[in-house]
Amino acid sequence: MQIDNNQLLRFTTAGSVDDGKSTLIGRLLYDSKSIFEDQLASITATSAKKGHDGVDMALFTDGLRDEREQGITIDVAYRYFTTPKRKFIIADTPGHIQYTRNMVTGASTANAAIILIDARHGVIEQTKRHSFIASLLNIPHLIVCVNKMDLVDFSEDRFNEIVTQFEEFSSKLIVKDVRFIPISALLGDNVVNSSENMKWYQGGTLLNTLETLHISSDINKIDSRFAVQTVLRPQREGFIDYRGYAGRVASGIYRVGDEVAVLPSGFTSKIKSINAGEQELEEAYAPMSISITLEDDIDISRGDMIVKKNNQPEPSQEFDVMLCWLANESAKPRAKYIVRHTSNEEQAMIKEVVYKMDINSFERNTEDKDLNMNDISRVKIRSTRPLMIDSYRDNRNTGSIILIDQATNETVAAGMIV
Repeated sequence: MQIDNNQLLRFTTAGSVDDGKSTLIGRLLYDSKSIFEDQLASITATSAKKGHDGVDMALFTDGLRDEREQGITIDVAYRYFTTPKRKFIIADTPGHIQYTRNMVTGASTANAAIILIDARHGVIEQTKRHSFIASLLNIPHLIVCVNKMDLVDFSEDRFNEIVTQFEEFSSKLIVKDVRFIPISALLGDNVVNSSENMKWYQGGTLLNTLETLHISSDINKIDSRFAVQTVLRPQREGFIDYRGYAGRVASGIYRVGDEVAVLPSGFTSKIKSINAGEQELEEAYAPMSISITLEDDIDISRGDMIVKKNNQPEPSQEFDVMLCWLANESAKPRAKYIVRHTSNEEQAMIKEVVYKMDINSFERNTEDKDLNMNDISRVKIRSTRPLMIDSYRDNRNTGSIILIDQATNETVAAGMIV
């Protein structure tokens, strides 16, 4: 399979406290030679101070002092590394139930999720919760790493038991691609290098799996969506009459000569040119940042959407959303918020809380209507003007929103349009 060397893979890690997430990421960075020498020297010194025999891998990612003191992850820590085959961004998210919002934030842009399971404990409540959130966020690839295999004597039977446990409950979730890897993050088995202790496992290592995941097909190439972020009027020699509409292609493919419609006005035109900086292109696709010029002069501004004439999103003022409440303060009944959808902002209100989801039992609570921090609920939202929306399952970019408190400008919730 041909892998694009410049292709970026975003992945998130999740697991119960002490399942070894930070150790796993530390091992991944250390064994793939992605650690700076001064960083390594600092961590080696800290490990020696703590009385560890070798390098404590978890310290590579536990950046906050509270985390280092408690040995747990309490914030979303982003790490970047590159191999000859791919670039990576890791979101190391916390395992506690009170940090559900952090996991939602870290996983919202991920191509893949690594779910860690302690080989001694098997599938537990937090495993189910993290897998449910990954499914809710429509993360295309799930890599289940059964960690601490060294503590169960690298038992193939134990690994197979856990695979069966996970498959039984995950059959209720919507996940396209699930893979299982037995690892020992502490010793490095099957993380970057193949394990000598588990020759019964014939699959790829974690790094090999991440490098070869086919993610090009994860982007929606059918529904063309381009939200205008700004209008370019250079007013300089050679560009006196240039009027370009700049933004990022959310999905689909745009070609010079395509017939397009501008929403919400509904006016139609043809694409005259596509530019990426100074370079003129014949076509553009997600997630490229480009500017488009049209053959006709149409009044277009930030928040408008350029789509294909025969494939348009549904303009809606009222829609259902799976909402994760992020703010410390509870939602106020029928309060006004700003809803941000792509580059568009409108006033909106939460019209109704349909149910709250118990993410431990997957049960729906229709009695409790209060939205508090970390709650995931299905709600009805009404905006002052129609938004050009798609279902989140079809299009993660045009199917997601955030709610902003008008008074404080704080982001209070993130939502996936149902």
